[in-house]
Amino acid sequence: MTTEREPAELTTVKALEKWREAERTVADARREREAAGAAATAAREADEAAAATAAAASAAADAAKAALASATLAETSASRSTSAARAVVQKTEADVAETETEVAIADEDESIAHDRYRRASARATERNGATS
Repeated sequence: MTTEREPAELTTVKALEKWREAERTVADARREREAAGAAATAAREADEAAAATAAAASAAADAAKAALASATLAETSASRSTSAARAVVQKTEADVAETETEVAIADEDESIAHDRYRRASARATERNGATS
């Protein structure tokens, strides 16, 4: 389909020039079509990459939220463990103090009993020595 009327005096040289010009125009149009197709493919790939990046960012944000929640729970647990450990230490220290008091009383009782034994032994020795 031509857009121009064929001139009556079109020479072979002119017709060849017109044909070559038309070939160049078609070649240019085909290259532009290929470039547009490549650009459309690149745009689709960029769209897919952007969607994947958004999904990854969302997953990372969810992971960060979970990590924060986990850290908060760990902190709470550590605080409770510290409180429990302090209570155990205080109770143990009180038990040690009570035991030290009991040892002191037992030492005193043993010392008194030992002293009574020595006196009783001395009296027995005196009696035995007086009767022999």
